[in-house]
Amino acid sequence: MSQAKPALRPLVPHFSSGPCAKRPGWSLSALTDALLGRSHRSKIGKAKLKRAIELTREVLEVPGNYRIGIVPASDTGAVEMALWSMLGARPVTMLAWESFGEGWVSDVAKELKLAKVTVLKARYGELPDLSKIDPASDVVFTWNGTTSGVRVPNADWIAADRQGLAICDATSACFAQALDWAKLDVVTFSWQKALGGEAAHGMLILSPRAVERLETFTPPRPLPKVFRLTKGGKLNQAIFEGETINTPSMLCVEDYLDTLAWAKSIGGLKALMARADANAKAIADWVAVTPWIEFLARDPALRSNTSVCLRVVDPSVAKLSAEAQAGFVKSIAAALEKEGVAYDIDAYRDAPPGLRIWCGSTVERADVEALTLWLDWAFAESKEALPKAA
Repeated sequence: MSQAKPALRPLVPHFSSGPCAKRPGWSLSALTDALLGRSHRSKIGKAKLKRAIELTREVLEVPGNYRIGIVPASDTGAVEMALWSMLGARPVTMLAWESFGEGWVSDVAKELKLAKVTVLKARYGELPDLSKIDPASDVVFTWNGTTSGVRVPNADWIAADRQGLAICDATSACFAQALDWAKLDVVTFSWQKALGGEAAHGMLILSPRAVERLETFTPPRPLPKVFRLTKGGKLNQAIFEGETINTPSMLCVEDYLDTLAWAKSIGGLKALMARADANAKAIADWVAVTPWIEFLARDPALRSNTSVCLRVVDPSVAKLSAEAQAGFVKSIAAALEKEGVAYDIDAYRDAPPGLRIWCGSTVERADVEALTLWLDWAFAESKEALPKAA
């Protein structure tokens, strides 16, 4: 017999892990001041871009001596700029415990073809052995594994007196998790993640040590124009003052400014992290009393508070083939999408079969709590449809 549908529905069904939910109360009317039909290099255009940089520094609490630039091609573009411009001066340690980290490993090994590369990997749901990192090497890692729901608990494993650079893809950690800036030399993120901005724009944050690397190391490879961060052997300061390498969407810039203003109005970084923590706790409270589901990350200290990844452990599903398990989870996601209560919560294509629920600060806790009721309903419906012999 089918289970009754819950009476309570999420007001906003957007639980995608990118692009993520817009801020509470957002509407297109928030963008009426967008600089459309004008050059981004005009006085007002550069002022808006510079304001986006200034607000990023304020809300994210970036140290004053770190440079912040708006770059093309989202977080991917920002990471690639760092990898192509800085790696090769020292041996490199690559960390991978999910698909995006694996992607950076592939780029460094197959595209840059660096000779001295150490790769430390872990299965989905776990972290590599961080004690094996040589502080003399550059280290490249994701702070929060968006496709595994596993994050580093802190930066204690990064040596304060390291000789290498710490290059951190923090796209689903920024604005939701505390970053130890003193331990990070390159930090990247995209607008489409934790603040629910629009796609295609990335942010590149450089420490003084990263700037020194750029000004003292010449990469032994051609660099496309969109990757060039120096001019005449010195950092191109204009990039970090609002002059972008290529043309940004001023509509997206206005959207980012609007969301940064919202973040500031609710209490800044501390409030943003508290909202994400509360959303993730709503999921954790539900998992604790729900036998058919558990976290992909077994260690609570490593669990993400943004990209929350879950796996179905009900015996009737666990005994199915991997393909059948994936189909079962897809049926849950499809049922919820059909009901209009949750969109895009299936696991990432390279991850183990499961669910991935975005719990960042732009999501309301009440919506997460309502979603859990529907997850139980969708699971019961999908289980009822399983072949009885399975």
